[in-house]
Amino acid sequence: MSVTTKPVNQKAWFLILPVLICVAFSAIMPLMTVVNYSVQDIISPTQQVFVGTEWFSAIMRDEELHGALLRQLTFSMAVLAVELPLGIMLALAMPSQGWKSSAVLVIVSLSLLIPWNVVGTIWQIFGRADIGLLGAGLKWLGVDYSYTGNAVDAWVTVLVMDVWHWTPLVGLLGYAGLRSIPDAYYQAASIDGASKAAVFWYVQLPKMRGVLMIAVLLRFMDSFMIYTEPFVLTGGGPGNATTFLSQFLTQKAVGQFDLGPAAAFSLIYFLIILLLCFILYNWMQRVGTQEKEGGHE
Repeated sequence: MSVTTKPVNQKAWFLILPVLICVAFSAIMPLMTVVNYSVQDIISPTQQVFVGTEWFSAIMRDEELHGALLRQLTFSMAVLAVELPLGIMLALAMPSQGWKSSAVLVIVSLSLLIPWNVVGTIWQIFGRADIGLLGAGLKWLGVDYSYTGNAVDAWVTVLVMDVWHWTPLVGLLGYAGLRSIPDAYYQAASIDGASKAAVFWYVQLPKMRGVLMIAVLLRFMDSFMIYTEPFVLTGGGPGNATTFLSQFLTQKAVGQFDLGPAAAFSLIYFLIILLLCFILYNWMQRVGTQEKEGGHE
């Protein structure tokens, strides 16, 4: 018996050639340039000296980097701790059908449409004691509030600004997860006489786990790379109170023009984000698996 093989059309590779070119110019080549700079001492545009891992060692011993990393981790954890419960409550409070549902979806999404630099400008004006509603209101109440002069006020203002801007994203993802739950689950819970708390804990929350995992990863990555909003609002001050990792990197690369250390730090920054997201994702997967096994038992 003769075996016939289907001919392979190698010309089909040309169909993905534009994608490969775009990825090469937008990701691979810049990454290779950063890797090259991280092992070079850039003396001038035409003169570089190979230094190996010297910049990596120097960056890892930098105390300012340690402080920025601690502030960044604290901020990202605070963002998740506040925005996740608020987003879930927002999703539960939104109407499920009718014109009210459409209207609420549009209203909730408004803050997501505002550019990052505009968000910083809005809160910069909002917090001023002379013309801002928040600053003037706190001043009228006798609260000594100054996001430009007090480190705690600045940090809390950046956190509240981020919560205002991005909590609707968590709410919309949670809302999508709720709408995907079949009515049969609610009918079974009603027959069993389950309370609203039991329905949430045993029906809604497990079914929302997938979208909430996406929300956690998106918000963690985005908050860990935050730059524009605190830069516009506080400029990283007062002192270094709101100088996060991205602004620390910008100061190295643009302010001090230390391209070698900045390139080394950018690679470390990238690896930190990958590692933390990997740990967070696997932890959430493990929690979901344990919940399923517990449910079967």
